[in-house]
Amino acid sequence: MKKKFTLEIKNPCSENFDKMIPNAGGSFCDSCMKNVIDLSKKTNSEVARFIAGNKDANICARLKTTQLEEQFEYSETSKINTLKYAAVAATILLASNLTAQEKEPVKIEKACAEPMYRLGKVVSNQIVNEEVSITVKGKLLEAKTHKPFNKETYPDLMLSVNGSETPVKVNPKTGEFTITAQVAKTSKALIVTISGSDYYLSKEIPFTIKAVKNNVLSQNIIIDADELTKIFIAGGLGINYTDQ
Repeated sequence: MKKKFTLEIKNPCSENFDKMIPNAGGSFCDSCMKNVIDLSKKTNSEVARFIAGNKDANICARLKTTQLEEQFEYSETSKINTLKYAAVAATILLASNLTAQEKEPVKIEKACAEPMYRLGKVVSNQIVNEEVSITVKGKLLEAKTHKPFNKETYPDLMLSVNGSETPVKVNPKTGEFTITAQVAKTSKALIVTISGSDYYLSKEIPFTIKAVKNNVLSQNIIIDADELTKIFIAGGLGINYTDQ
C-alpha cells in the first residue's frame, strides 16, 4: 500500500538553529531539551524513508518552507509479498537467461563512409568579456526606514556580490559592509545575495563600470524587508497521511 502525506509545523519555534549543538541524532535544543532533526537538506525520498521509520515518534524538525507544500510518498509492503515478488523475479530472470543462450548472435555489417578532410587556416571568433576585481563598499538598509535591519529579527546577515566565494558579515549596528567582487566591464547589473539565520534573498541591482573609482564602488543596497524570504522553519512536526 502506498502512503502519501504532507508535513506541517503548527507552532514554529523561534530558537536559532545555527546556535544549537550538533550531534549524531540532529542538533540539541537547550530550550525544549530535545533533538531537532534537520530535514531541510534531504530529498523527498529521504524524508519519506525517515518518516516511515519514525511513524510513532514525537519529532521536532527543521524544514524548508517549500517542503510544507510538497506531497511525500512511500510504499508499505508485507514480507510475504516481498518474498513472492522476489521468487517471481528470479523465475523471470532464469527464463530470460535460458532464452538468451538459445539465440545466436546476429552479425551486423557496418558500411563506413569515406572520411572527408578539409585543409586551411583555422579561424576562431571569440568575444572577450573582460573581468576586473573591485571593492564594493556601502550599507545594507531597509527600504521603509533607510536604517540597518533589526538585528534581533534578522541576526547575522551575510552579503555576497556576484557569487563571492566568501560572504562578508554586515555590521548589525551600522549596516556597513566591504567586499571584493569580480565584475565584467560590460555588465549592467550586480547580483547581490543576502542570507542570515532563516532568511535569503538574491537580487540584481543596476551597475556601470563608470561608477567605479580607483577600483572602489560606493554602493548602498536598499531592500524591502518583505523581499527577504524565510526559507527555514522548525518546531513540532505534524504528519498528515492519505491512504492510497
